[in-house]
Formats: sequence, structure tokens, C-alpha cells
Amino acid sequence: MASYKKILLCYDGSREGRKALRCGADLALDLQAETHLLSVVDMRSTIAQSAGLLTDVACGRFEETAREILQEGVDWLTERGVRAQGHFAFGHPIDEIANLANELNADLVVVGHRCRTGLSRWWMGAGNTPLLDRVSCSILVACSSAAEEKQQQAAA
Repeated sequence: MASYKKILLCYDGSREGRKALRCGADLALDLQAETHLLSVVDMRSTIAQSAGLLTDVACGRFEETAREILQEGVDWLTERGVRAQGHFAFGHPIDEIANLANELNADLVVVGHRCRTGLSRWWMGAGNTPLLDRVSCSILVACSSAAEEKQQQAAA
């Protein structure tokens, strides 16, 4: 197995993000790796969804929420014995993940992914391909299903 000394975890507060956080925390503890946590505000999609009518107050609220999500992730990791440095960025998530992974010279990037079923796999395509092409490290894709989330909640 490759030696992962520097791990970048990507967290957005979603079910998939929580799965990536859990998997990344386990690896970081097992490998005693330097750990970084990234939260990204994707203003492009937010602005597009609002038809460009976002106010400064709304933009500030998105940033505040993303920073809260980042702190939630850092706190969760800390409670489990993982010391992580938090990073926050504005931009397209793929761009920001790749930029930080390269800047940190990360050995591993951990991202969450919603597992699709049936035909949706075929017509939606491979959304993580751009990230694969833009980093020079390994990528762990942590898949999460609704059933798994229910099990996790029942165990908590």
C-alpha cells in the first residue's frame, strides 16, 4: 500500500461529505498522516441558480454557512483524535480541490460521491474525471448510499 503522509479531505456537510470525512479520519489515524480539510463555496452555480440576482447579504450568508460547515468538520475530526488544518475557498470545487492538493503536495485526496443506480450511471457520465486529470496524487472516492446513512444514524 502506498504511504500517505499528507491527506486532503473535502467536506461540504452532505451525506457524501460525511462519508468522506469518516473514511479520511480512519486513514489519517491509522497512518498518522498530516491532515487538511477543505470546504468550498461554489459561487458559479449559486449565481446561476439565482439568475445573477444575489445580494451582498446573500453572498455573505453562503460564506458564513460554508465556514460553519468547515468548523463542524474540523471539530468532528478533533473529537476523534485527528488534528486537521481547515481551508476555505471560493470557486468551482474541482478547481479548488486540485489547486489545494497541488499546493500542499498531498499524497491523497478524499472526496465523497453519491452512488447512482440503474441508467443514471450511463447518462450522467463521470463527473470526477476532471479532478483525476488535475492532481498528481491518489484519490479515494467514498461512496454513500441512503441505506448506509440510515444505518449510521441508527448506530449513533
